[in-house]
Amino acid sequence: MRIITGIYKGRHFEIPRTFKARPTTDFAKENIFNVLTGYLDFEGATALDLFSGTGSISLELLSRGCRQVVSVEMDRDHHRFITDCLKKLDTKACVPLRGDVFRFLKSCRTQFDFIFADPPYALEELPRIPDLVFEKGLLKDGGVFVFEHGKDHDFSAHSHFAEHRNYGSVNFSIFRP
Repeated sequence: MRIITGIYKGRHFEIPRTFKARPTTDFAKENIFNVLTGYLDFEGATALDLFSGTGSISLELLSRGCRQVVSVEMDRDHHRFITDCLKKLDTKACVPLRGDVFRFLKSCRTQFDFIFADPPYALEELPRIPDLVFEKGLLKDGGVFVFEHGKDHDFSAHSHFAEHRNYGSVNFSIFRP
């Protein structure tokens, strides 16, 4: 796993082979971040990374200048990996939380400039996630929510849907308030 650009550009982190999480491919990550530069300036932004997995997106957000990133991951080993990566970068700008994303969404009272969610594609509750984000008012005015999902889901009818991008087997739906 590598950081694409920013202050930590080129940093690599070896993901243990035992991990169930699959990081967003470099190709897909680079392309979606290129699209996002037209939507949002990450410098000084606050971000939320749901289903953080390996922490690839959280680290990329920090590298691009986010002031604070909240990273939510349930798996103990993945959470520890994210924490270790943050220690290697010597940054306190990321808050790695170990817990259930749905419980976090229900209790969160903070608004973010940017939200990224990459749930397991087979997750039964996956289609409900965009609604939860907007029902809880977690996105600031002018903010962006990026939802990574498999090809079997179409969110184009959602009231906050902005656009869809596809990079190989990776699909991103972009939402705005």
